[in-house]
Amino acid sequence: MTTKAEAVYEPRSGESWRDPFTMYMALRDHDPVHYVSDGDYWVLSRFNQVFDAAIDAATFSSAKGLTFTYGEMEELGLEAPIVMMDPPEHTALRKLAIKRLTPRQVTVIEPMVRSFIAERVERLRELGEADVIAELLKPLPGLVVAHFLGVPQEDRTLFDRWTESIVAANADGDVIAADAIGELFGYFNSLIELRRKEPGDDIISALVHARLGDEEVSLAQLLGFAFTMVTGGNDTTTGLLGGALELLTQHPDQRALLLDDPRRIPNAVEEFLRLTSPVQGLARTTTRDLELEGTKIPEQKKVMLLYASANRDEREFGPTAADCDVTRKVRRHLTFSYGPHHCIGAAAVRLQARVAIEELLARCPRFTVDAERGHFAPGHFVRRYQTLPFSAGA
Repeated sequence: MTTKAEAVYEPRSGESWRDPFTMYMALRDHDPVHYVSDGDYWVLSRFNQVFDAAIDAATFSSAKGLTFTYGEMEELGLEAPIVMMDPPEHTALRKLAIKRLTPRQVTVIEPMVRSFIAERVERLRELGEADVIAELLKPLPGLVVAHFLGVPQEDRTLFDRWTESIVAANADGDVIAADAIGELFGYFNSLIELRRKEPGDDIISALVHARLGDEEVSLAQLLGFAFTMVTGGNDTTTGLLGGALELLTQHPDQRALLLDDPRRIPNAVEEFLRLTSPVQGLARTTTRDLELEGTKIPEQKKVMLLYASANRDEREFGPTAADCDVTRKVRRHLTFSYGPHHCIGAAAVRLQARVAIEELLARCPRFTVDAERGHFAPGHFVRRYQTLPFSAGA
């Protein structure tokens, strides 16, 4: 039997992402407020603890970064992007951007998304076997993020390159990938100036011509928002969909339920979000001394919120928490975090996932993915396949 001493948190990256769930269960059951002496930070793994911390921005601040590395904001050397702000500054900027990302606004892009997915799925059918990440799951979120930011078609391949560089650098111990960040900010600096003169129907245009109280949205805030959208909207959606296809391959009975009644797919997406949790965890910094489960955490210490562990907590989801059940009624989950930092692009992610699963099941109902031959991407915070062999089936 696992004891508290044996419940250890070890940051994952690459192939070590294959099974983090055994580690999460040991932490939940034996050391839910776990101290990592090597990095001097704490790890929360139970649903209620992670949920409470996520909604309590006054105690668990984002302003000093979202990794377990101290001093990351100083290394970034820039004004904080929106995900590294606390209310009320965060709230004011978020309100300006969220208007373009509501569920109703996002439905406008469904024809574009469906056309793109249908074309890529037909290509997968023709190929018979291919890497589904390269053919569909990686380019799809890049298309969507670029659309919302108003990036011209010919520049959209830049997104994946920047994201890869930033995530890979972080996996190697670097908080920031200077070259990729420099390219990203240089590009958006030019795009922002263009949108000042020639506004379009996109988020950058909306923010450029909006006001925060009596002031314009600053260039640093605009660049920070672009950074957030590019880095947060690409690999996370890829992670969700790669994990969803793996689950549908592993559980043919659940696939059969969706084939029998595609109206179940939106509900299934919530189950896939819960089980895959692409952002496995992010850190906050305490603003005061506190005590959880009899464990004292001092002020100004990093605390990892393990969303993926919380989403499999039997205390919240019952004894079948680790099972895939596309009919499960998920009241709430932490895949998009919760509270002030609930993911601003959640509606867009849900749309992409729903349409992708609809088109794959309609056009390749017997598809499979070979998870054993798939490879996981580097990075300590996002769990996603970098390659995933796909067969279209008979």
